[in-house]
Amino acid sequence: MADSPDNMAPERGFFPALLGGAVAGTSVDIALFPLDTIKTRLQSAHGFFKAGGFRGIYSGLSAAAAGSAPGGALFFSTYETSKSLIGMTAPNQKHSPLVHMAAAASGEMAACLVRTPTEIVKQRMQTGVYKTLPEALNAIRVGEGVAGFYRGYWSMIAREIPFSFIQFPLWEGLKYQWSKKQNAPVSSLQGAVCGSIAGGVAASITTPLDVVKTRLMLGEDAKGVPYKGTLNTLSRVYTDEGLKRLFSGVGPRTMWISIGGFVFFGMYEKATSTFAAAM
Repeated sequence: MADSPDNMAPERGFFPALLGGAVAGTSVDIALFPLDTIKTRLQSAHGFFKAGGFRGIYSGLSAAAAGSAPGGALFFSTYETSKSLIGMTAPNQKHSPLVHMAAAASGEMAACLVRTPTEIVKQRMQTGVYKTLPEALNAIRVGEGVAGFYRGYWSMIAREIPFSFIQFPLWEGLKYQWSKKQNAPVSSLQGAVCGSIAGGVAASITTPLDVVKTRLMLGEDAKGVPYKGTLNTLSRVYTDEGLKRLFSGVGPRTMWISIGGFVFFGMYEKATSTFAAAM
């Protein structure tokens, strides 16, 4: 008898998802950090070369590494748990894009509690505002207080949720169709290919939201005027610098996330299956 569609999309438990997310998050953030630095500097209000150009492209790696494992772990454990809970209450909608959207939104809300502080520190180090991790942590704490570490939290949510609304239903949908076609679950490599396609599409579409998030986290424009909120920043960049500026870094971002999607989802698929088999 042929496998049912549900058997071709195996459930992942909480702990395999937690550990798999940690492995995936750390792998992609460290491997592709230079591309992220270039993208961030392209989006800086001061311009690419004033923000550091190609110098010190590993500045901020320590901050990124500190948030990679917990951020990935929080996202995927919440995502898989939410997906399972929704699937239990509405089993006929298990493969619906709406289920994947709701699960992804829950995952992002949880993960951004960790990602926002590390992203702020990382981006300020990437653009040369601070040289070392202790200097960045102390300066933000003294100058802005604890709230300074969560500056741009809602703009990050505003970027991540639309991104995930595109990426995760597309990733799950591509895997589902591929598994149906071959009448077997997708391999880690096939899951990685699906992740690469989904990530690239989502990255290019949501670049303006990423520009806004970057500007808010860096704090101010080239004249020293602070940015205030997502809509204010979006309006100012569009009015003062034009539509093209809202797509600053779209090339590196799309490349970075396409490659990152391959690494991230490939590692996640492999790690979760390995951990699940061992537990």
